[in-house]
Amino acid sequence: MSKLNEDILLLIFKELRDDSKSLFSCLMVNRFWCKTVIPVLWRNPWNYYINYNKKKYLFVIIVSYLSDNAKESLMRYRIRLPSFSYQTLLFDYLSFCRSINTDTMKSIISTATSLAHAQCLLEQEFYHLFMKKFPELKYLDMKSIIRHQIFHHPEAMLRSESLCELKCDTSIDSSYFYSLAHISQYIQRLIIVNTKANGFHGIAELIGVQKNLKYFEWRDVGYLPVIILEPDLYKEILFALEKSANIIIHLNIIFQFMSRSSPKVFPKFHKLKRLRVGLNSFSEEQLKICVYHDLEILETDYYELKAASIIIENSGGHLKKIYLYRHHDIDDVDHHEKFNEYSLMFIRKVYEKCLSIEYLSLEFPSSKQHFNEFEKLLKICQNLKSLILAIYTMDNVKGDEPLLENGKELLKLLVRSAPTNLREIRILFDVKFSLGALKEFLEKWRGRPALSILTSTSNVIYKKNEKTKFIKLINIYKNNGVIKDLRCECFKNVVNLDYKI
Repeated sequence: MSKLNEDILLLIFKELRDDSKSLFSCLMVNRFWCKTVIPVLWRNPWNYYINYNKKKYLFVIIVSYLSDNAKESLMRYRIRLPSFSYQTLLFDYLSFCRSINTDTMKSIISTATSLAHAQCLLEQEFYHLFMKKFPELKYLDMKSIIRHQIFHHPEAMLRSESLCELKCDTSIDSSYFYSLAHISQYIQRLIIVNTKANGFHGIAELIGVQKNLKYFEWRDVGYLPVIILEPDLYKEILFALEKSANIIIHLNIIFQFMSRSSPKVFPKFHKLKRLRVGLNSFSEEQLKICVYHDLEILETDYYELKAASIIIENSGGHLKKIYLYRHHDIDDVDHHEKFNEYSLMFIRKVYEKCLSIEYLSLEFPSSKQHFNEFEKLLKICQNLKSLILAIYTMDNVKGDEPLLENGKELLKLLVRSAPTNLREIRILFDVKFSLGALKEFLEKWRGRPALSILTSTSNVIYKKNEKTKFIKLINIYKNNGVIKDLRCECFKNVVNLDYKI
């Protein structure tokens, strides 16, 4: 493998670009591998986990590019610079770089000085250096404020024309967004974190001039009380976004309070493949005109099962992933009068319209009717690979007996009807398994692809001294290849489909 040609190695390394451990280990194979992997690592060197307070590798390399005059000027401000000459570098590292991360730059700079004014000077020198040395700027993570304007320099204007991904924070001064709007009009991915409740003119200007925007994400963070007073706070954002409605394929908008303008804008995104948005303020009539024939991923929450069912009804049959990203305990569900009706509707729409579904999140009560409809879904949706199940006991019955019945019914149902593609099940809330029921299920699962089961609570009922028996049981069936794993994890890991079992 160490003799693979450069083109093949480069393809492999690009596939590993998010796996820092593997990439760094490739540096040590031989000089040829090192030469090939360095450009991949340095395309976005800020992306890899490094403790910048202890390791000054990036700082040392960046400083080595500074002129002697710049170094002398910085040292007059008590900035400690390493004695490291450019000639000792094995590679021209900055010539491979295409990205800036302002948070990481602040961490690196803080290793040299704690004085605010000195940090600002060092930051300015570094960014000017980047604009001279980078062939182009493709990725800019500007969620942290830059303490001086970098986009007014000729080199910055030239480099930033090629910007294709921007992450930013609305607390940044509007002048940055106006400057970027003038320079960068072909951004493909725009991710915005909103930390304030007013003054979106600059960011709206930037959104409005884009000509190739494919991915848009907006997240409100913290408590923004002004939203309650101004329900059309996002109006200019939405209308700026509307200009790209025919090319956006990924839309992820989490507003604390849905704007009155939202129902007017969302039906215009005809090309969507992925949608995550709050739909609770849409009327049924407004939802019915939101037709997304190319939709592959839909993310919503438990309160919007009816709205999600309407979106599914009007989709083009290409949905592969449906995810409910907010789950509730039994007390919440008990007070939701329409939960039975809407959860039943949701299950039916999935098996009627989503024959290609691979990843599915479901919430429903433990009624016979719901279990029957769920079993029908399993029989029809043969591409299903992963399930997140939240099954609720609605009767306020205390004790483990109802939960054991849910678990017994679920295991029998899976043995009878689970598609052969099913690889993992994640279970939340009111389901428990006795050791006997679990053993019977695992025995009957023998001969199928290995299954992973992840739970957020202890779903196994132990009698006295049975914990050891449970561990032995799981290990036996893991060793036999019947299951890949069965374990309890924190709630956050169970509901996160990116968390690998």
